[in-house]
Amino acid sequence: MTLDANLDRDVRLFVYRFFLEAGRPPVPAETAAALVSTSARVEASLRRLADDHALVLAPGTPYIWMANPLSALPTPFQVEAKGQTWFANCIWDALGIPAMLKADGPVRSWCADCAAPMALEVKAGHVQEGPGVLHFAVPAASWWDDIGHT
Repeated sequence: MTLDANLDRDVRLFVYRFFLEAGRPPVPAETAAALVSTSARVEASLRRLADDHALVLAPGTPYIWMANPLSALPTPFQVEAKGQTWFANCIWDALGIPAMLKADGPVRSWCADCAAPMALEVKAGHVQEGPGVLHFAVPAASWWDDIGHT
């Protein structure tokens, strides 16, 4: 493995661990301090990870917007798991949060058409039966064309 590949792996692992512990992603300086690196090297690593679709940076910044399935910003997709509320960027990511955490919990959103509240429950790794549908407005093959819109 190259030095850059090692750093990228370490940055990615740190981002997820920090996000899960703090409930937010780290800023580059926090990552650099934890990994005994420099902010410039961490920012370059974050850009490589974003280019590889391993995470998403806020446009024009080195700050993490998405470490899928987690969103750094509040969204319509809220998941309660392990005593914390998490935000996801879409229903697919929302279902990924309980899977990632190996936890049960409700997933809440609202209808994009009529604003009616919608909810489902994940238990033992399965979506529980109930009324409603999961809607994917953008085909999976096109998600990265505009990941912020997806």
